[in-house]
Amino acid sequence: MRLSTITNWAYGATVLLTLASGTTMLFASGAEQRERAAVAQRASFDQLTSTLEEDVYRLTEQARGYVISGDPSHLVVYRREKEALRSVEDRIQHLKDAGANENELNALRQAIQWADALSDEQDVAIKAAQAGDDKTARTILFGDEYGRELDRVAAQVGRFQYMLDHRTDTAVQGATDTARQWRTMSEIMLGVTALLFLCVLYFVLKQRILHPVVRLSDVVTRLAAQDFAAIPPDFPQVDEIGDMAQAIRIFRENGLERQRLEQERDVDRTMRDLLSRMTQRLQGCDSTADLVEVVRRFTPEITPDFPGRLYIHDIRRNMMLQACDWLDPKQSRNDFPASACWALRRGQVHKPRGGMVDIACEHLEGETAVPTICIPLAAQGESIGLLYFEQTREMDAEHLDRAEKYLEMLAENIGLALANLRLRDALREMAMADALTGLPNRRHFDAMFEALVDEAERNHAPLACLMVDIDHFKRFNDSYGHDAGDAVLRAVGAVLGDSLREQGFAFRLGGEEFVLLMPGFTLEQALARSAQIQQRIRDLRVEHRGQELGPITASFGLAAWPDHGAAVRLVTTADAALLRAKGEGRDQIMVATAREGLLPG
Repeated sequence: MRLSTITNWAYGATVLLTLASGTTMLFASGAEQRERAAVAQRASFDQLTSTLEEDVYRLTEQARGYVISGDPSHLVVYRREKEALRSVEDRIQHLKDAGANENELNALRQAIQWADALSDEQDVAIKAAQAGDDKTARTILFGDEYGRELDRVAAQVGRFQYMLDHRTDTAVQGATDTARQWRTMSEIMLGVTALLFLCVLYFVLKQRILHPVVRLSDVVTRLAAQDFAAIPPDFPQVDEIGDMAQAIRIFRENGLERQRLEQERDVDRTMRDLLSRMTQRLQGCDSTADLVEVVRRFTPEITPDFPGRLYIHDIRRNMMLQACDWLDPKQSRNDFPASACWALRRGQVHKPRGGMVDIACEHLEGETAVPTICIPLAAQGESIGLLYFEQTREMDAEHLDRAEKYLEMLAENIGLALANLRLRDALREMAMADALTGLPNRRHFDAMFEALVDEAERNHAPLACLMVDIDHFKRFNDSYGHDAGDAVLRAVGAVLGDSLREQGFAFRLGGEEFVLLMPGFTLEQALARSAQIQQRIRDLRVEHRGQELGPITASFGLAAWPDHGAAVRLVTTADAALLRAKGEGRDQIMVATAREGLLPG
């Protein structure tokens, strides 16, 4: 017999058995409904009779309470309960319609009659109490005859409930037995149906479909939970199961690729967020120290596998000086000439590694045990710094390329910020410097003087101020031209700037007038240094267009704090001394007097 024939016969038998089982289930359901109706009827009767008995006892309690205490509230409650008892009696009159038989109703009627008799006695007792005859009222309600009547009511109610329980128990038992029989028949038919269905499943479908589907279902469940470690089974048959297995394999491969891309995207988003935050902080830096601190804090988070250093180019010495490092780099020196790095020579990234033939930078010390990367920081074709990295963890080519892109983005942001800072500093220096002599100008002097005065007063340190004015400067302009005058100014400015070096500050206030601030100089020290400056100016020999311009001299006014009054008046005091020097013959150093320190500015 063919498989399709067996399957059709099995399906037909299953349908017939299912219909028969459904019919028996309907009969069983009808029997269960009758059972539930009997139980509901008994519950309804029980509620009515229990209400009757409870109301009788409550009426007794309220009547006795009134007779004993005379409290009108007992009388109010008594009348309300009596009305409630009448409604219960009215409902009991309809029990016959609800299915109660005549014997049950007779027992219940007797209980109601006894309850009515009790009610009459209660009314008599209450009237006696209202008339002031408490003894008669108590004799009625607390007498033996009243108690026997109360017991008769309870006995009749109990007899009714017994008869009702006996009848309903018989009806419930009969309905239960009928429902059980029909339910048993239904269960037998369902069991036969299930057995037949299971036989069909086992002999026809299990080996070919069930086992492969179960295995594939387990794999699909794990894949749905993003567990791509689950490997789909391999089914060689060319059918729907084989197609499903192939589709699941493709789904798993796509899931693995999607998971990898999501991880890379999350890492890239995190890195770009860090770079964005770092760039925002770099844009807010006001000094190189601020920039170095931002780099030191952010770079280890962006490049956790690349220890390194930030170098800044010292233009005067043509040296790369370490500004900061992170993650403890080992190989590169702290300071080195700019020519020692191939990245700075070539102006592009230098990364000797692996089996590639290349030249290591000279600033590396010892054996190059780990690959290194040097990225120049440039602005307008000029090297302004260097980022140096050491690769401490092995990476495949894809991850290494991605990491190097982050390094280059990092270098671009740092280089741009460093270039902006340098440009800002250069513009500030241009705004604060005298174009002719190269000395700081009046604006720079005002800011520096205020800072030095605050520092001197805070530290109780001496501060000296020397005013300098070139003697007969107009003669150079009138006799040799303004270019000659400019040459004299440059020569004197060079002497003044060189005479203090790092011990003070020289400024050109305007025209032929200069001022020197000497923090930490006492009056005696400042006077000695002023004499040296005076002699160096006298020794100047300036030529213009092949012609010597003649002797150059200057007048000096010197004031010191705390010798000559308030520190904020040093310039005014020194200027007064300068005027005295010019008025008394020029080419001399005039020390301020205490009186000049007190003159109004």
